[in-house]
Amino acid sequence: MNIMTVNILFPVLNEHLRLERGIRRTMEYIRQDSSAAKTQYTLTILDNGSDDDTPEIGRRLAKEFPEVEYVRIEQRGVGIAFRTGVERSQADIVGYMDIDLSTDISNLGKTVKIFEENPEIMYVNASRFSRDSDTKGRKWYRKITSKGLLILLKLVFGMKATDAICGFTFLRLETAKELVRECSNDNGWFYMIEFLLRAERNGIRILDMPVEWTEDYDTTVHIFKTIKNYLKNIIRLKRDFIREGRNVKAN
Repeated sequence: MNIMTVNILFPVLNEHLRLERGIRRTMEYIRQDSSAAKTQYTLTILDNGSDDDTPEIGRRLAKEFPEVEYVRIEQRGVGIAFRTGVERSQADIVGYMDIDLSTDISNLGKTVKIFEENPEIMYVNASRFSRDSDTKGRKWYRKITSKGLLILLKLVFGMKATDAICGFTFLRLETAKELVRECSNDNGWFYMIEFLLRAERNGIRILDMPVEWTEDYDTTVHIFKTIKNYLKNIIRLKRDFIREGRNVKAN
């Protein structure tokens, strides 16, 4: 029997309220999932600069569960955490989930099955905005900012995906490492958007997967700061794509 190895990355920053709950819920699912016998999981906690008791919780969980590892990164940002996780990984499939598990944990088993049964699929991108998705508790102002971002990405880049940052993304390892080599060194959330846009630009086979998703009301995301960062990076990435296109033509 072939065993598929899956590395789940959990970028965390000052997540002492949610870290233990998220890891325990994930471990409970993995151990109860009927398909888990064919899958070997590693859960990597990527602590990007926490200054609360997140490190102590992470190390304790890594001691308790053989499947869990704790990695400390001194710089802050989801981008650098995800990038570090991919570079370290040796699994067949690597991806990340938000520690709040807003995307229902059952989608993990569904994703593994997709990769097992569809060798042509290289990238699974979860979507809150697919017609078949079930999204609950989304605050009105977050709906506006998310929809606004999607409109911008479609207008500026022609993005095909129906969601850019659902907080649930998995890829075959070779594809993930290839994209990491091509992407910028942005440390923030926009790194994940660039990652998806470059995958589309490269013609990588992406599955836009409907999910069950529930808003986490304890979120630490700062809306206006995030919007400003997105706008700045959209302009930067558009310039990068134009320059790269010119270089390709010149060669």
